[in-house]
Amino acid sequence: MKKITLFLAIAILPMTHYSYCQTALEGKVTQADTGEPVIFGTVAVFQDSVLVTGTDTDIDGNYFIYNLSPGVYDIEASYVGLTTTRITDIIVKANKTNRLDIVMSVSNNLLEQVVVTQYCAKLIDSDNTTSGAIVTSESIKSLPIKGINNIVGTAAGYATESQITIRGSRSDPTIYCVDGVRVRNPSYEDQETYATFKENTFANPVDEALSTLSIDVDRAAYSNVRRFLEQGQMPPVDAVRIEEMVNYFDYKYSEPESDHPFDTYAQLVDCPWNIGHQLLHVSLQAKRLKTDELPNSNLVFLIDVSGSMSSANKLPLVISSFKLLLDQLRPTDRVAIVTYAGSAGVALESTPASEKDKIIHALNLLQSGGSTAGAEGILTAYQIAKENFIKGGNNRVILATDGDFNVGVSDNDSLEKLIEKERKSGVFFSILGYGMGNYKDDKMQILAQKGNGNHAYIDNMKEAYKVLVTEFSGTVFTVAKDVKIQIEFNPAYVQAYRLIGYESRLLAKEDFNNDMKDAGEMGAGHAVTAIYEIIPVGANSQYVGQVDELQYQNLKKSGQGIQNGELAILKTRYKLPDEDQSTKRDIKISVKATPIDNVNEEIKFGLGVALFGQILRQSDYLQGKPYDLIMTLCNDASTRDGDGDKSEFMKLVKLAKAMDVETMVVR
Repeated sequence: MKKITLFLAIAILPMTHYSYCQTALEGKVTQADTGEPVIFGTVAVFQDSVLVTGTDTDIDGNYFIYNLSPGVYDIEASYVGLTTTRITDIIVKANKTNRLDIVMSVSNNLLEQVVVTQYCAKLIDSDNTTSGAIVTSESIKSLPIKGINNIVGTAAGYATESQITIRGSRSDPTIYCVDGVRVRNPSYEDQETYATFKENTFANPVDEALSTLSIDVDRAAYSNVRRFLEQGQMPPVDAVRIEEMVNYFDYKYSEPESDHPFDTYAQLVDCPWNIGHQLLHVSLQAKRLKTDELPNSNLVFLIDVSGSMSSANKLPLVISSFKLLLDQLRPTDRVAIVTYAGSAGVALESTPASEKDKIIHALNLLQSGGSTAGAEGILTAYQIAKENFIKGGNNRVILATDGDFNVGVSDNDSLEKLIEKERKSGVFFSILGYGMGNYKDDKMQILAQKGNGNHAYIDNMKEAYKVLVTEFSGTVFTVAKDVKIQIEFNPAYVQAYRLIGYESRLLAKEDFNNDMKDAGEMGAGHAVTAIYEIIPVGANSQYVGQVDELQYQNLKKSGQGIQNGELAILKTRYKLPDEDQSTKRDIKISVKATPIDNVNEEIKFGLGVALFGQILRQSDYLQGKPYDLIMTLCNDASTRDGDGDKSEFMKLVKLAKAMDVETMVVR
């Protein structure tokens, strides 16, 4: 009988714990003597002396805890070197975001030791929710291992997604702190998958005159990189897609003046990180649409409710995100909800957005559990979208998942073929990625690129608001599809060139004029930036390879360029959303470069982001790691930052600089 009772408790508790509630608690933790934010501190919530949940502060000292039940709690903030602060009898009111700021004082009990602490939610023992171990510097000297990851492995294990946890658990339940700095479990990120690619190299325009690429409006890489840095870890190299980091920000480009859905701009500037080089800054700006100009929407929310989505930063955050999106829809728009775990199901048939309460009720009923039949869910969602297709409207499937497909069609090649087939229906496909630990970025990239859609990574409600509210029209409404760029460089002025980023978006030169070849989509108001590094003719550069003179070529026909003052020709192609024939445009780029000091502050900020991405990717084309140069380039734009994204970027640069060491030596 006892065994049966325990089984029922395990089966029921996770469902009740993750039922959605709008009640939340937020605040900021600061240090009393300096007023500085407490970074990566722990904020724990207790009720009747039992740990309910908790979180970490971000790089600004802010914390946010959602999915709380209304009631009276004790809130405790702790951090190595500061006195643990406990505030009792805090009333958390229902259906609102409650705020509590916490001030911590310096502790007088500072120990010269490395503290390795493990937090875990035990299955049955509710009175003992933490365990820990202390490794001193003396004991480290005698260990037959080196490196922090090996050291923490001697002190604590880790919980995987497959283990059962009940209350207070997260997808990263084990936390390691070394001298107050959070160190992630070395096995934890191994469950995440990213497509591997090599950095673009310099090309000789005599041999390769054309550079061809598909545009990329995705921003997922930036918010994912931010997640790693805020948790005290440098991101994996393949998680860093420089173009997505650059395109994350609003650069206030000029509004298009032509009848085309977007206009193209280009500027040649001096390169600040490789003296003697130049940078070609290319930007595309799509038209912004007013609400009354937007077509009616036929949306299908495709939601992963498998067991891997049980963490608070997954399904509960997904539900909150879609409620934000729902607020942006008009009464004439339609929403359906498809879910998948072991199999796919329809949680809500296509329903007018005017029936908001009905849609919210369906979202609130969602619970996680089971395996992940992602492909079956995709097919079901496409079928519903096609059944409710609006001619001339916005027909779109929006998938929210961690990408961990493990039932049915799940390999990348098969998923790619499935999406390529379904996109012919005229239904667009967008991806919202959630969670950590088992995040499958490579699958999401394939689905978004092949499904005529976009890909965002949502790690918190702020990012959800940015993607689904601030940038709603760009995320959901396409104004141009299969957008391609091709640049012909003039060897009279260009000794060599390389595209910074876009490694996964390169096209063959023949693909530019081939309307059957898929490319990227631009949403309303979207901006795209591409940056080329150029070695001018006559410049001495260590990155230009030396080869012997060719013996069997007619050098007179090899193409030495034309001295006409034109650095390059920039061509674009695009299709309107409901058309199959493309339109071509081109502009000519002057050979005259602008000194970096005279460059617009918004462009300089984009160059700084590109430089940061190269540092994180450990580029072969940088001398050292010029973090200070990034700060110089980005400072002016970040001080006049309306939405806070650019000032947040500056803090990430400082954080990366502080963490960027090959090996952490404990003395």
